[in-house]
Amino acid sequence: MRQFAVIGLGRFGLSVAKTLSEKGHQVLAIDRDEELVQEVSDFVTEAVQVDSTDEKALKAVGIMDVDVAVVGIGTNLEASVLTTLILKELGVQHIVARAVTDEHGKVLEKVGATKVIFLERDMGSRVANSLISPSILEHIELSPKFSIMETVPPKEFIGKSIRDLDVRAKHDLNIIAVRKQESEEASDLNMAPKADYIVKQGDIFVIIGSNENLDKFRKKYHIEK
Repeated sequence: MRQFAVIGLGRFGLSVAKTLSEKGHQVLAIDRDEELVQEVSDFVTEAVQVDSTDEKALKAVGIMDVDVAVVGIGTNLEASVLTTLILKELGVQHIVARAVTDEHGKVLEKVGATKVIFLERDMGSRVANSLISPSILEHIELSPKFSIMETVPPKEFIGKSIRDLDVRAKHDLNIIAVRKQESEEASDLNMAPKADYIVKQGDIFVIIGSNENLDKFRKKYHIEK
């Protein structure tokens, strides 16, 4: 079971913490506001009132033991950056930090964030699912109605050609690329794969379509959201 810390319990952080808890993961929730800590305390593993810019306080609550820390602090950019820096210095391996501007995001990356997200507060649930899902590797909303999804192909697809799968006609979705799992080499990214491409074990699909059709696709092939 993975251990998560959620720092900053506004609407975004609250949503992330709640979703992770509902999925059965251990969640350490942190905020300097006592009321917000009380609000989340009933459904997380532990909720503590702590100033996340205080290195000693973070050490005291065992922040070094978590697998992933989510920095959900929004408007206080100084606290967001300083918290991310402290987490990095304390050895937290995976730090997901919320940014409100491009400049904020660049600074977060420079001080140690392993992933920076630019999402509205009501997108916390999607972020939590992307952290723990073994099938959906990335979900990027292009608009309120359309998204790009990066996912492991259903097992029924292995050994079949793109033509045979006919995802466009059957699901009104488009496979825009196929890449090799755990590879960042440009040569392992097949943009606009041809109809005769045979799906292999270890492939990753990049699919674009409406949120409605992506949801139907997940449900049909039992892909975790």
